[in-house]
Amino acid sequence: MPSGGIWGYFWGYQIEDRLEIPPAMVLTAVQVKQAKPRKKQYKLSDSGGLYLLVRPNGGRYWRLKYRFHGREKTLAFGTAEDLSLADARSKRDEARKQLIDGNDPMELKRRAQETAKARQANAFETIAREWHEHKRPRWSEKHATKVIRSIENDVFPALGSRPVAEITPPEVLRVIRTIEERDALDYSHRVLQRIGMVFRYAIVTGKATYNPASDLKGALKTRKARHHAALSRDELPAFLQGLDTYDGHVITRYGLQLIALTFLRTGELRAARWTEIDIERAEWRIPAERMKLGDEHIVPLSEQAIKVFETLSEITGRYEYIFTGRNSTLRPMSENTLLYALYRMGYKRQTTVHGFRATASTILNESGFNRDAIERQLAHAEGNKVRAAYHRSEYLEERRQMMQWWADYLDDLKQRSKVTRLRA
Repeated sequence: MPSGGIWGYFWGYQIEDRLEIPPAMVLTAVQVKQAKPRKKQYKLSDSGGLYLLVRPNGGRYWRLKYRFHGREKTLAFGTAEDLSLADARSKRDEARKQLIDGNDPMELKRRAQETAKARQANAFETIAREWHEHKRPRWSEKHATKVIRSIENDVFPALGSRPVAEITPPEVLRVIRTIEERDALDYSHRVLQRIGMVFRYAIVTGKATYNPASDLKGALKTRKARHHAALSRDELPAFLQGLDTYDGHVITRYGLQLIALTFLRTGELRAARWTEIDIERAEWRIPAERMKLGDEHIVPLSEQAIKVFETLSEITGRYEYIFTGRNSTLRPMSENTLLYALYRMGYKRQTTVHGFRATASTILNESGFNRDAIERQLAHAEGNKVRAAYHRSEYLEERRQMMQWWADYLDDLKQRSKVTRLRA
């Protein structure tokens, strides 16, 4: 046989038998780079069935022609922009080895693509984004954005491409330790909680059978808790009496009165709209988009709270917001208005607006009310030790009684009367 080589058939596939190839029969990198489009597509042959296909639109594609079980086939490798001549030859050699082993390179490529597609469908990033879209309607836009950004920034780089069924507790712990190195300890707990929620979603959708985040409880660093300053039971009478004589803006005074009566968060109160108040049903329904956890929240209104709203309606009833801003009735009260009012009353270090939640929670628990009803009225989540994700109206009748008792209790404190403890 001439030194130009021979082609033979072995076990039904065709391979090149020559070891040396004349230089005139192979491509050079310069030829590949200078290959220009023509009116019709054409080929520039290399060796071993490899060739460069040049199309009229300028596209240049590496192809390998081979035979398997007597059938001629063409395997695509990619473009000349992505693969150099040396890279294309390496892929050709790999395909020839597969032929020698009795495998069809095209079939192996198809299987590899299917495997990669399946891995991508079960990848942590894919499942996490699916979970986020499932939960998003229940969250405020601000909270939803905060959740996905935390996962994108701190979890996807390490776990995003990993199949959820293959992720181990040490992998998750490395993610958390990286966050802890920034001294973002509170944030690391939130990220771990979100990772765990993604895995729980993967389990119920059949993508995983195990939640590795659940094994990390107790392994995270913690910071000594810093609680909001709050008034004690003994300090409430003087505060309530002082509030009645508060000489600041009247809307601010009513705002603080409602904070004491409803123990809502500052943002939930100051952006309240009149459309949320139902005087006849004695309810304040705060829409999900204004709640921290993205669920509608019902606040049963005591007789005292209704009187405050009736008074406020004479002042701001014609506006959208109940607590209008001082400089514009088109905007709600500013974020720090209530806090500065407490400072003006002399309570700068004794309490915060948020502290009324702690005060109410402590006294109601000590007075024997159902702990779950208290937590639901505080709009706490399961992570704050509520046993389950309650429906927004759960314990509603019990909460009505509790909120009226609380308002009466505050009135009695203001009059320095003795309060009878209630047993649930």
